[in-house]
Amino acid sequence: MAKVCPISGKKSSPAGKYSNRTRATQFNPTRTKRRQSPNFQKKRVFVPELDKTFTLTISTTGIKTIEKKGAFRALRDAGIITDNHIARAAKKQAA
Repeated sequence: MAKVCPISGKKSSPAGKYSNRTRATQFNPTRTKRRQSPNFQKKRVFVPELDKTFTLTISTTGIKTIEKKGAFRALRDAGIITDNHIARAAKKQAA
């Protein structure tokens, strides 16, 4: 499972717990620490400009970003699509 979403940059963050007894007295956090992770989903993203499918583990925020910007632009901005991908697609179309 991915630790960081390549599209949105979301990652897990530390979270503290408060017991009800502590909340009633001095409002000090308990000593247990836990991690809150983003909602990661494994998605296949098709990029029609390249005629290629990418399999990514991204957060749901990243999925919304892809829907808003479009697959090609969102993946290019994230650095997943490189100049090599674009050059290969252009070469394939020319042939």
